Amino acid sequence: MSTPADLAGRGVLVTRPAGQAELLCRLIESAGGRAIRFPTIAIEPTHDPEATALLGESWDLMYFVSPNAVEQALALVADAGWPRVERVAAVGRGTARALTAAGRAPDLVPNDRYESEALLEMPELADMRGRRVLIVRGEGGRALFAQTMTERGAEVRFAEVYRRVRPSVDVAPLLARWCEEVDFVMATSDEVLLNLAELLGQEGRAPLLATPLVVIAERTAQTARDLGFQTIRVAERADDESIVRALIALS
Repeated sequence: MSTPADLAGRGVLVTRPAGQAELLCRLIESAGGRAIRFPTIAIEPTHDPEATALLGESWDLMYFVSPNAVEQALALVADAGWPRVERVAAVGRGTARALTAAGRAPDLVPNDRYESEALLEMPELADMRGRRVLIVRGEGGRALFAQTMTERGAEVRFAEVYRRVRPSVDVAPLLARWCEEVDFVMATSDEVLLNLAELLGQEGRAPLLATPLVVIAERTAQTARDLGFQTIRVAERADDESIVRALIALS
């Protein structure tokens, strides 16, 4: 998708994990902006033997909550086509692309909002009595999908294949040029945003909260309001193109 060159040289702090931000960075640059790479989460495998065993079992539904979940799960299985899984679900487009590239296009992907709530609205998941569901995620993920599946009659297990850690980084160079270079911040989750605030510390609090912020979910917007952000915009969708459109709308 082509995006109008409307960012006019403005700098966008891209907080996604390293290796997962390049498409967004390219879109920002194609729109005339400057992508400032500053990952606030690092992804590490859990090396959990129970997760590996669960991935090899038969499931009526296997739900991947992120591209990270796909990448880390694929490192643990021999057949990326998931031959023992009746249906594969993805939380959104990025996760769906990762599954498709690995050899198994997902059967269920929300069409609009890319979050568990939207997936739960799909009619295919209305009656889960007697079904076995595996949620592939990072350690300590959201509980909503599992709770709802259990309420609808499913047996639910978790394969926690990665953990999110806060990187160790020297923030002094970024803070020194913040006012001149950082015009917008984007955050794709509460954890990304909270880690950013922690990394910048008290010295960076005022400039951070004064910088316009783009998020992809209302719950993260509420977290931002609680932190004290002055200008917040929620992208229409969670995909990279929508994030860039939201940045342009703030320009």
